[in-house]
Amino acid sequence: MPLWLLILILLFAAVTFASHFLFPSVRWFFRRRLERAVARLNKRLERPIQPFKLARRYDMIQRLIYDPQVSQAIADHAHATGIPENVAFEEARRYAREIVPSFSASAYFGFAIRAARLLSNALYNVRLVHHDEAALKAIAPDATVVFVMNHRSNMDYVLVTYLAAERSALSYAVGEWAQVWPLSRLIRAMGAYFIRRRTPNPLYSTVLACYVKQSTAAGVTQAMFPEGRLSVSGALMPPKLGLLRFIIDDFDPDGRDVVFVPVALNYDRVLEDRILVNAAKHGGRFRARIGVVVAKSLKLLWLRSIGRKHRFGQAAVSFGAPLSLQGLRAETKGDLTIPLARTLNRRIGAIVPVLPVPLISWLFLTRGAMTRQDLGEALCSLLERMPMANVQLPGDDPQKAITVALAHLTGRGFLTLESDLYRPVPDQTDLLQFYASSIKHLIPAPDAANAAPAKEVSAPAGS
Repeated sequence: MPLWLLILILLFAAVTFASHFLFPSVRWFFRRRLERAVARLNKRLERPIQPFKLARRYDMIQRLIYDPQVSQAIADHAHATGIPENVAFEEARRYAREIVPSFSASAYFGFAIRAARLLSNALYNVRLVHHDEAALKAIAPDATVVFVMNHRSNMDYVLVTYLAAERSALSYAVGEWAQVWPLSRLIRAMGAYFIRRRTPNPLYSTVLACYVKQSTAAGVTQAMFPEGRLSVSGALMPPKLGLLRFIIDDFDPDGRDVVFVPVALNYDRVLEDRILVNAAKHGGRFRARIGVVVAKSLKLLWLRSIGRKHRFGQAAVSFGAPLSLQGLRAETKGDLTIPLARTLNRRIGAIVPVLPVPLISWLFLTRGAMTRQDLGEALCSLLERMPMANVQLPGDDPQKAITVALAHLTGRGFLTLESDLYRPVPDQTDLLQFYASSIKHLIPAPDAANAAPAKEVSAPAGS
């Protein structure tokens, strides 16, 4: 027998042995280790990781594309477009592969949580505002929890992942911005699922709806942004109904409850603020590519590590009162989607944290140029009329809040200082408006005495 033929036979034998005996054994070994690690992890989590989330991605895709609703949608799509059903089936499989995550407990709790904690605390002074621990712990253990948040920045994902680390692993609905390699693989490993903002056809909607329904029915803890995209105005935008409708449509009042937890976020500085403000001027379209955000974050981390940059002020998160879907259904007749969306939007808006930069931005927009003394009087007058539970000032000190906000706003060129007079820069008022809009809905209508803006102060003689 020739030597080359013997080597070839031995090579085929080795491959056969590996594929039939070695690889399954290795996979079983690591699977057992993973299961034991998850079992230990679930003991310290408030809401354990559900088996659905730990299933193999291939199995989840198969389960999804053979769902009866998807099968019917495949037949309807083939009939409507005039293509063979096997072609429509492959299209549905492609959608499923795009949507379904591949959650890794080690990636989420071993890397993502640590990275989120490091990045959040490096860039901001993180504050937890409203946090009704008793109400959150009172949620039924078998209920599906859905965190519903306003969308201010791509840092929202990082911040909430960090603050919810001891509760459960969150499954985010992530837009198309993150479908870039290798980021997409990391995001899938963290349990996020991708969605398209513009639905290409009813078949895609059905595949997405079935995945959301399956994960909700299995009790997977989720996080979503009803606004659907980053707010280009800074204000809370009207909710979109797609994901909420998917959850509600097949909801069984006698089965597992779904509990929505409102979450509100606010920042003294939004990393993408100039991109978003520029988008507002051009019809709301923007390209806040994740690469830009990552590059900027890394640059700022480097500058801070060498002592040339400080934190961006505060980043604050509020957790509101949970809302049970079973309870809402008992109180509401007809379609629940619109009442639920409005209620959640109202609850999110009511707990938005009020931070120094948005507060001071609002005062300069409404009162014009001011000295520091005038600003202090205006701030104290405004604070007397605001819901103090939302207000988060450094050290609870208005004067310290003014110092921090003025340093931030003058440092970024939003204000100028001339002879003790702080004046908004005319071509930067859109950015002041962006920050002020985040708390505009919380500011009561001014009294007659406070309605008129402060008079512009002239420079002291001899200065």
